[in-house]
Amino acid sequence: MCWCSKAGRGERHYWRDVWAYRELFAILAWRDVTVRYKQTVIGVAWAIVRPFITMVIFTIVFGRLAGLPSESGAPYPVMVLAGMLPWFLFSSILTEASNSIVGNSNLIGKVYFPRIIIPASSAVTALVDFGINLVMLAALMIWYGFLPSWRLMLLPAFVILAVLASLGPALLITALNVKYRDFRYIIPFIVQFGLYVSPVGFSSTVVPEQWRFWYSLIRWSASSTASLVHHRRRIYTIFAGVPLEP
Repeated sequence: MCWCSKAGRGERHYWRDVWAYRELFAILAWRDVTVRYKQTVIGVAWAIVRPFITMVIFTIVFGRLAGLPSESGAPYPVMVLAGMLPWFLFSSILTEASNSIVGNSNLIGKVYFPRIIIPASSAVTALVDFGINLVMLAALMIWYGFLPSWRLMLLPAFVILAVLASLGPALLITALNVKYRDFRYIIPFIVQFGLYVSPVGFSSTVVPEQWRFWYSLIRWSASSTASLVHHRRRIYTIFAGVPLEP
């Protein structure tokens, strides 16, 4: 029997139980959000500092020093931050959810509830950080003189796709992590590796045509949401729309 079910309990009732325990999901999600930055000096500002510093470094290294081009004439910082949003959402959910079952082992051993609630509730914290980063991207676009277009309405679809793409492997890994604790070291390495091989700090158009097939294989092996980052041009156009009139 899977870790997310209880022995002897019909699986046809499992999703009914998930809905019945929706209040527990809300409690666990709120707990994760409140304790994430509780004992830090700058608190929730860490949700802004990490992507901002990463954006600055990638802009300097890839945009200025390497001289790599941007996409569709977008300002390089806007392009980088637009690519980082889905990647940070994916990596945060994957990392947090993968360790959630082990981190809540005492709670699991005391009472029955659908175990899938634990990794699913850990994704809420990543969504909160994503919302904060979204505000930062909007401020950056205003700074560079860009307004959102009607494509902004497509943003929820991209967010849902990113959450599903991250929760899928996270549910598998969190089950494996219960028995094989090596995954607590493997996942951070995969996330770090995927950040550099995915087109976050650069445009995928700079990859030579003859190498794009192998590059795509590496990118897909690094993460299942890399295709969202690869299509950053669409994500960018959701926000960018048209430039403001001078």
